[in-house]
Amino acid sequence: MYATIRRYEGIDKVRSEEITRKVTDSLLPSISKLPGFSGYFLIDAGEGVLTSVGLFETSNQAHASTRLAATWIRENGLAAALPTTPMITAGPLIVQGRPPAAAAAAKTALVEA
Repeated sequence: MYATIRRYEGIDKVRSEEITRKVTDSLLPSISKLPGFSGYFLIDAGEGVLTSVGLFETSNQAHASTRLAATWIRENGLAAALPTTPMITAGPLIVQGRPPAAAAAAKTALVEA
């Protein structure tokens, strides 16, 4: 499992609500169709910071999500709303914790797949 974390800074609070709506309506559906997709989270870190976390099966798939997000920002006219280049951290998950019920469900899903 690989994660990609993108941290966007300098976002106007008014635009933050617009970005959140657009992520929900169009980015998330697109990212969730990528091969290896395992999860996506958008975090409002306050102080004009939004951080996204994407989980994928492979490194290449995680990097593909970053390219998709960059294209999505351009195509949706959000470059002014996201005024700085995101800080990107990507790599393999090396420790993972889940509640017992979630871990059992994940194992079942892997067996069924």
